[in-house]
Amino acid sequence: MTVKTKLYEVDLYEPIRKHFIKQGYRVNGEVHDCDLTAVKEDDLVIVELKLTLNIDLLLQATRRQRLTDLVYVAIPKPKRISRTRWNNVIHLIRRLELGLITVSFASNRKKLEFVAHPEPFDRGPSKNRKKKAALIAEIEGRSADYNVGGSNKTKIMTAYKENCIQIACYLEKLGQMSPKALAALGTGAKTQSMLHKNYYKWFEKVERGVYAISAQGRIELADYQELVEYYLEKLNAISKVE
Repeated sequence: MTVKTKLYEVDLYEPIRKHFIKQGYRVNGEVHDCDLTAVKEDDLVIVELKLTLNIDLLLQATRRQRLTDLVYVAIPKPKRISRTRWNNVIHLIRRLELGLITVSFASNRKKLEFVAHPEPFDRGPSKNRKKKAALIAEIEGRSADYNVGGSNKTKIMTAYKENCIQIACYLEKLGQMSPKALAALGTGAKTQSMLHKNYYKWFEKVERGVYAISAQGRIELADYQELVEYYLEKLNAISKVE
């Protein structure tokens, strides 16, 4: 029967010490508040040990960067963590130009993994232009700010939903219409797709190429009175121009 023992920060020290000694470093523990130092010729490596990766550890490590560029943080290898979160953690470590060591205690033999090394981070233009373009499109697609930042478990007003509200509002006001006629009023290039997918069940197909607002759409549209008034004003403005 395997007895689970509680881990301490000192349990991380020995396997990391042995690794650097094998690499030809002279290793010391607790030197001027540094958990572990390793020196070889002109290289000074500092490793800060913690049982969890938290803000205190990162603050401690970035302070050590005043002494050397070769700073690592070391933690036990996480047992349960999503791939997305772990990738985000690694990205943060790299942005801070720190190194990351994980120590596995799954067996009698402790295993080290150098997940990231302290090296300059490429701070050039963002490579993910598609996500940036999607973010800008979402911002531009909203008529105003109807959400409260930091909200949890609340319905979010997206550009897509607002577009559906606009279509439903026009159908309620003008009656049955074709996607082409709605688009001519400014509902956008995705009008046909939105009517066809009918994600919120606000629309119903009357005949080929003709749609109307559904009973559910009429009921739920009342929950967005501010937007309804906004789009009715836009519709009135279009009518006056015509």
